[in-house]
Amino acid sequence: MAKPKPDNRKDNAQKLKEMVQNTIGNIEAAEETMSNTHLSDTQRQQIREKNERRRASIDSMRSEIKDEAQAQQNRYE
Repeated sequence: MAKPKPDNRKDNAQKLKEMVQNTIGNIEAAEETMSNTHLSDTQRQQIREKNERRRASIDSMRSEIKDEAQAQQNRYE
């Protein structure tokens, strides 16, 4: 039976930062689509709701970035 890989958290904070940037880009693209495209009220509402979920995800990811930075700092002290 194969051994499980050890938890390697070295680059978690960097990955999370990239995810935040990608999510911000998705929000901006959705906002641009709403302003440059004829959409129904329902479609606009769906985009707004999705962007709200994205913003909540960003808040969670930023909190996780702080946790990862703290964990990394604690390992080096």
